[in-house]
Amino acid sequence: MSKVLLVTGGGRGIGAAVARKAAAEGYKVAVNYVSDMAAAEALVKEINAAGGEAFAIAGDVSRDADVVRMFDATEKRFGTITHLVNNAGITGRSSRLDKASVETIRTCVDINVTGAILVAREAVKRMATSLGGAGGSIVNISSAASTLGSPGEYVWYAATKGAVESFTLGLAREVAEDNIRVNAVAPGLTDTEIHERSTHDKARMERLRPMIPLKRVGKPDEIADAIMYLLGDHATYITGAILRVTGGR
Repeated sequence: MSKVLLVTGGGRGIGAAVARKAAAEGYKVAVNYVSDMAAAEALVKEINAAGGEAFAIAGDVSRDADVVRMFDATEKRFGTITHLVNNAGITGRSSRLDKASVETIRTCVDINVTGAILVAREAVKRMATSLGGAGGSIVNISSAASTLGSPGEYVWYAATKGAVESFTLGLAREVAEDNIRVNAVAPGLTDTEIHERSTHDKARMERLRPMIPLKRVGKPDEIADAIMYLLGDHATYITGAILRVTGGR
């Protein structure tokens, strides 16, 4: 059976690093994006030129119809989805909670929590052995913010990632007998565009670097390596784990 991977929010940053590594390991990769079609298409072109198999699929993870369409399109193209990286997420503009808009908070919850649950729900429907599937592996992307709390930056985002971790633990136990493993990776400060595109805080990485015991910012490839480990066959006895990749923070 082919290894078929869907990466939500896969056009840039950590998601793109996962897509590249997975394709190099023989996975067929569906790269989901919500608005940046150019980045997703460029990544797919790069993967295919290197001999891999990938395609891009638009979809808003907070909309159930979009989620179903993403899965249907991936399975039409590559066959049954066997692996999922639940990566799509946003922070919203950095601020204290009393300065944050309702729209910022609601959108963050819709994408990071509702979206992650809807995507995992659809994966379970297709992977569960009790429903005729062959099992599979899901890796949810959390954040070090889930335990740090992110005061003064985005406590609402931290709360969504705490929810992702609780969801990971519960779902792992719920679907273990369906031959589905569910784990999470919680990255620390990582050099991606989210700091500028989502938080609008260009100086954030340099400001926080001294707080990291390893005294450097993580690279997307370093986070992707941890994700690939939990996703794949070297972690077949691991489910319900939360792997922090934070440089010690």
